[in-house]
Amino acid sequence: MRSIGTLTRADLAESINRRVGLSRADSLDMVESILTHMSDALATGENVKISGFGTFLLRDKTERIGRNPKTGIEVPITPRRVLTFRASQMLKDRICAGG
Repeated sequence: MRSIGTLTRADLAESINRRVGLSRADSLDMVESILTHMSDALATGENVKISGFGTFLLRDKTERIGRNPKTGIEVPITPRRVLTFRASQMLKDRICAGG
């Protein structure tokens, strides 16, 4: 059943099993397939948008100068790609309304 405070792959598969009627194995395969498809798209540089939920965005950050908070010494931060999530307005409204 559902873990406290964390939604897992198994929780998603269980929900599909109950709502759609697929076997537990088929439900888990479906969850894995969706997550793999999303991961593959992100790995090839595509953003992933799920209508009514949100968008996983890739951003390329350029090199910049940062500061070590302990020592105060400036150090270069290398360029990198970061993944961010922007919630849809529908999700924001649902979360702020409490359910």
